[in-house]
Amino acid sequence: MTKYLRRLFAKKEPETISQIGATAPLSDSQLWDSYSRKSKESLSYLVSGSALDKGRRRENNEDAVLCFTGSLSTGPESQPFGVYAVADGMGGHRSGEVASEIALRALGNYLIQKLYGPLFGPNPQPTKESLRELMEAAVQEANRAVKGAAPGGGCTLTAALVVGRQLVIAHLGDSRAYAIYRDGRIKTLTQDHSLVKRLQEMGQLSAEEAAVHPQKSVLYRALGQSDALQADIFNSSLPSPGFLLLCSDGLWGSMDEETIQNIVNNAPGPFLACHQLVEAANLAGGPDNISAVVVRMVG
Repeated sequence: MTKYLRRLFAKKEPETISQIGATAPLSDSQLWDSYSRKSKESLSYLVSGSALDKGRRRENNEDAVLCFTGSLSTGPESQPFGVYAVADGMGGHRSGEVASEIALRALGNYLIQKLYGPLFGPNPQPTKESLRELMEAAVQEANRAVKGAAPGGGCTLTAALVVGRQLVIAHLGDSRAYAIYRDGRIKTLTQDHSLVKRLQEMGQLSAEEAAVHPQKSVLYRALGQSDALQADIFNSSLPSPGFLLLCSDGLWGSMDEETIQNIVNNAPGPFLACHQLVEAANLAGGPDNISAVVVRMVG
């Protein structure tokens, strides 16, 4: 793991034009920096990537990811739009796989149907509901779908809805959302709904004890487990400049936050950042399924 990170983050000394030649191609990082500088003078839009892997110790993959990005640009204005989510299934006997897939299909279908026409249709009109109300309704729709399709199963859900500069996050379970800033800061936006996290909050467990606790995967909130579902739904803001990361515990449980932000900040873009995160989690042992979605607002 250490050798991989050294290789990943190794920075070469800049070469002069006389050394590389005037027509030498730019590196991935140089292209991305140039692309980002130019975009500041143009319209705003979203760039996103995702990755999914079963890890090294699981026979099947119970994670699922949703990554839907759109934009409408007219003259000097633009309307970025995105629906992103990570779900980590539970229940065994394929119930977890079904639950996570059905949850994201139901959530994405609801939000896109409610928002895509009003935003991008021939007669755009503001929706009657707020974005938070729409997200709440989408989560409830996903919960009903999971209970109907995977009785006894369930899943975590961490979802983000982006409309223009507005960001709404919905969260259940122990998948996470992070804000990662270009200056190296990383902030956890969500609160785990797990037994060990609750015991930490009560001062009965340290972070080190929680990491190895035999019941660290026990959740007290998840999709498909109750009709009276209560999700954390809140407004936030996309890091500017920076990234939004959604991931399952198979990723954040395999490496520390400094490693996560280093990988994201040093990758040429969101797509490669996700795949490098998955690679790093597997190099750390890959004990669980791994999923990641990275989103950046450009401009």
